[in-house]
Amino acid sequence: MSRALPILMYHHVSPAPGLVTLSPACFRDQMSALARAGWKSVGSAELEAFLAGEPLPEKRVMLSFDDGYLDNYLHAHPVLREFGMQAVLFVVTDWVGEGPPRVTGEAPDHRECKRRIAAGEADSVMVRWSEIEAMQAAGSFEFHSHTHTHTRWDQRLPDNAARLAALEADLVASRSTLKRRLGIDDRHLCWPQGYFQEDYLPLANRLGFDHLYTTRPGTNGPRQDANRLRRIVTKEKSGAWLTRRLWLYATTGRAACYGWLKGER
Repeated sequence: MSRALPILMYHHVSPAPGLVTLSPACFRDQMSALARAGWKSVGSAELEAFLAGEPLPEKRVMLSFDDGYLDNYLHAHPVLREFGMQAVLFVVTDWVGEGPPRVTGEAPDHRECKRRIAAGEADSVMVRWSEIEAMQAAGSFEFHSHTHTHTRWDQRLPDNAARLAALEADLVASRSTLKRRLGIDDRHLCWPQGYFQEDYLPLANRLGFDHLYTTRPGTNGPRQDANRLRRIVTKEKSGAWLTRRLWLYATTGRAACYGWLKGER
């Protein structure tokens, strides 16, 4: 049985190189290597059960994507289907548009995506609800909250009470949107840029989010605090590199030793 559950963190799978981006060829090599080595992906239900103390078979990993870029649909979705993998996509619900699923589309780099979103052109770089529904039906992705607006309220509002009120409205809007569009009562929330204050945690829990994902490196053991789930950054490196990295994170002991050597806390 597994002694730890690693969660991999992806953003873009795109031919445009840049920040937080893997090329389609690299992503395919990583998924192929996982499948050849016997690794299987898990979803949120398996994570919940593992954290509650239920046994999980060895070589299980969660694949997570942040934001919900169009390239996830165009380039990651077909590869996940090819290798029988499923990922979790934390989607910014206010950035999701309407319209038919696209067969082709642009996949610009991360900085250009951010520029277009800020300019009100999110539909050109983000997934649509029709594409989310297609991926959900295919079983390649399940969908959870990355807030409604992806706002770092600590950078916008100096008053903490106002900050918490804005965050609450943001989370309520995200959760209600996912309920209306996908029929889910979402319990899984990924913080924008991994940032949270301690008083964010009880607020999120009160609103129904009891599994909270960070960008803090490390792995996840049974019965650990579900409010501080750790994830592993992926890189433009080979599938062999990824399977070696997962071996390090397959137990909490090895992961802690590796993190200490790397200066991770």
